[in-house]
Amino acid sequence: MPIVVNLDEILVRRQMKSKELAEIIGITTANLSILKSGKAKAIRFTTLEAICKALNCQPSDILKYVE
Repeated sequence: MPIVVNLDEILVRRQMKSKELAEIIGITTANLSILKSGKAKAIRFTTLEAICKALNCQPSDILKYVE
């Protein structure tokens, strides 16, 4: 898949656990896991916004296009 999700890297840099992020942004840990693994087919802009706000980052820090 040409879209790479770098959420694990950002979580490590911010010293935050997936469970903590899921609670902050209001999604289940299972849905966050699907997103982190790159298996998600879509992401809502509201979810992306909440992740960026919680991690103090930009969407481009999380999502990357690779041919």
